[in-house]
Amino acid sequence: MPDARPNPDDLLAKVQAEDTESTRGSLKVFFGYAAGVGKTYTMLENAQRAKAAGREVVVGYVEPHGRPETEALLAGLEVLPLREFEYRGVRLRDFDVDAALARNPDLLLVDELAHTNAVGCRHEKRWQDVEELLEAGINVWTTLNVQHIESLNDVIGQITGVTVRETVPDRAFDLADDLELVDITPEELLHRLKAGKVYVPDQAQRAIQSFFQKSNLTALRELSLRQAARRIHTDVESARREKAAIQPWATAERLLVCVGPSPTTARVIRTARRMAAALDAPWLAVSVDLTGEPASSPRKQQVSQHFRLAERLGAETVTLAGQNVSETILDYARSRNVTKILIGKTNQPRWRRLLAGTVVDDLLEKSGDIDVYVIRGEEEKTAHAPARTASTTQKLPYFWAVGLVSLTGLLAYGLRFLHLADAEANTVMLFLAAVAWTAFRYGRGPAVFASVLAVLVFDFFFVAPFHTFAVADTQYVVTFAVMLTIGLVISTLTSRLRAQIENTRLRERRTSSLYELGKQLSSLYGNVFLVGAAGGKVAEMVGGEVAIYLRQPSGPPELAFGHDTTIVKHSVSLPVAQWVIEHDQLAGAGTNTLPNAAALFFPLTGSQGTHGAIAIRVPDTERLLDPEFRRLLDACANQLALALERDQLAIEAANARIQAEAEQVRSSLLSSVSHDLKTPLAAIAGASSSLLEATSLDEETRRQLLETVADEAARLNRLLENILQMSKLDAGAAVPLCQWHVLEELVGSALHRTRRELAQHDVAVQLSSELPLLYVDGLLMEQVFVNLFENAARYTPEGTKVTIRAALDGDHVRIGISDNGPGLPAGAEERIFDKFYRASPTADGGRGSGLGLAICRAIIKAHGGTLVAANRPGGGAEFVIRLPVSKDAPQVMVE
Repeated sequence: MPDARPNPDDLLAKVQAEDTESTRGSLKVFFGYAAGVGKTYTMLENAQRAKAAGREVVVGYVEPHGRPETEALLAGLEVLPLREFEYRGVRLRDFDVDAALARNPDLLLVDELAHTNAVGCRHEKRWQDVEELLEAGINVWTTLNVQHIESLNDVIGQITGVTVRETVPDRAFDLADDLELVDITPEELLHRLKAGKVYVPDQAQRAIQSFFQKSNLTALRELSLRQAARRIHTDVESARREKAAIQPWATAERLLVCVGPSPTTARVIRTARRMAAALDAPWLAVSVDLTGEPASSPRKQQVSQHFRLAERLGAETVTLAGQNVSETILDYARSRNVTKILIGKTNQPRWRRLLAGTVVDDLLEKSGDIDVYVIRGEEEKTAHAPARTASTTQKLPYFWAVGLVSLTGLLAYGLRFLHLADAEANTVMLFLAAVAWTAFRYGRGPAVFASVLAVLVFDFFFVAPFHTFAVADTQYVVTFAVMLTIGLVISTLTSRLRAQIENTRLRERRTSSLYELGKQLSSLYGNVFLVGAAGGKVAEMVGGEVAIYLRQPSGPPELAFGHDTTIVKHSVSLPVAQWVIEHDQLAGAGTNTLPNAAALFFPLTGSQGTHGAIAIRVPDTERLLDPEFRRLLDACANQLALALERDQLAIEAANARIQAEAEQVRSSLLSSVSHDLKTPLAAIAGASSSLLEATSLDEETRRQLLETVADEAARLNRLLENILQMSKLDAGAAVPLCQWHVLEELVGSALHRTRRELAQHDVAVQLSSELPLLYVDGLLMEQVFVNLFENAARYTPEGTKVTIRAALDGDHVRIGISDNGPGLPAGAEERIFDKFYRASPTADGGRGSGLGLAICRAIIKAHGGTLVAANRPGGGAEFVIRLPVSKDAPQVMVE
């Protein structure tokens, strides 16, 4: 019986979806294949019916395109006013999303989902407005044409010759909770177009000659119908999972072909391909592994060959592990909503089919609503057909079975001779133990052989008359039958257990390898490290050689890993890698494409394209034919491709961030220069022109004008020095030239340079007499004090006090420059050290350049110190410098 319990993952997804839907609005899309099919008209008709039924309906934006019948349907509906924007002297009107959010209706109509909003709107695209409305819990109805779906853009451009610029991401289309297809025939649409019901006559004539051709409309109509069908099929699958339906819902055909080691399977696969093509349905090729045999076994090789044929014909190949072929296939078919199963007709003798049954009979009996097609296959001659004669290696387990049964017979005979196991039941148990061990160690075939041999040995040596197969007592016939039956059952169950253990171990190793590979790749950055880690791990995983080629913007791919391998030395490897990258397909050894290559090449395919190729060469080339092995390698290639893509996206994001920061610095610099250069230049120009043009100026006026020129020139010089100093610090070119200096001299020199700025302030200097010499760059440190003093003078009113204090603080010197002015803006204690950041206006109403404090912190940091700013408790601001004190500082001699 199939397991009817619901899938826990489906239950979790359902709970999460219901939780999201409880707060999110619903979206309904009126979908068509071209303008004029009646999407807006149908939406308004439904809106009028919804309003009549008592719903609160509001029109956020509707474009009637001048059609009277459409405008008539707006009567009685509340329409939100549009928002006006001015762009390059033109007044634009567009949808007001803020008004819609404030109104918060039950149902909002927003026409033309793919529309590009006017400049000045919060979002660039209208579908982004709709997403915000849905997140706010507002139900939205909208309209959309098929040519606006992003994934179909290139296809529609190829069909119509027109590239559509306004597109909607597929995820925005998939968000729709309901989809209503609005459809008319192309002939009727062309008739509406000629009648002027879509565009004005001149525009309609141009549209008929270009986009609105009947062939284009027919193709667009088919695409719209397919998109609607795909969406409806998704809804059907969701509903089926929600009801936990066991039987398939035949809303769409899906085929499954059973693949086995029989040479006749090839014809069944080809028949399935033809049937799938006729039904336009996806199809699966499925094999059930009961034995756990190695990939090199003839049966596995034949299955692999059939899988390769199915993959070439377009099937999805799957290998399942199970104990019963028919039950495993039917369970999988129901989980994938398969409607038809194709299987080859068995060639077993009639007596065997009657006694043991067949997979075909089981499928026909248990398939339920799934149709089962039994196809008569024909054996095809292939170059890779497995040998029918068993090799010595394949016969060896049977020799071991003979030896084990013989050894068990000797042991039983010895125990009887010693009177330790006289009962025949004990002898039977010994033989059954030998059969169980043979089944566990060597598989089902040797175990069945051992079961028959054990019965014969028991009859020949331990049942009277001895040394003959004749039986004196007929009751032993029952003993033989039960013994043989138990031996066969034990051998079957034990071999199945062994196969399951082998399959579990294999899957565990593969899962563990993929986990370790993913863990390594997630912690590394850079192509060199990613490729190195992946190449080493895959080589360890497959026990062979690995080479990795990466795509280059131009020219052949670059070898990134495996420079010393046999793969690289082969002359065909580079062309094969280039072919794989260009075509995004498997090639090389074991395939039908470039099979003379030394390795099997997998494309490194990510979501953004193919990033390279990974080549794998193993000693046992037959492993390359195993579909499970290929799937493992394909998973490794996908992980590496995604890691390379993630690294590339991180680099692009970093470059974009650097470019944005550089653009911001450039804008700030231009803003600063345009303002701070313009003011002193204007003052210099005005003063100098007055000196040149005035014929009679008294000495005092001339002196004032000359002082203005000098002051503004000095101001301009300081600004340029700051810009130059900042550029040197950013480039790392400003290296401190440290010498021993007295702090008092540095402060005194800085006060002298800023005497004009501090002339209207009360300056107090409080330096401790115990201060040691400082090992600093005198010019740079003087610049720090000059900038801090100018900052204090610029941002505090006249008459305020500026205090400079310095004292020892452990192994540092603490220097504080404080004032009792208005202080720093709240939250700006750290931002004021950013380049070009300018907080409140200066005391004279202007603003600083925004570079002085950034230069100060950079210089102090270069000296190994710190510079912080804070507001004083009693009012005003304080800048605190902490510089390290050297233990080797020379002593200052005071006379």
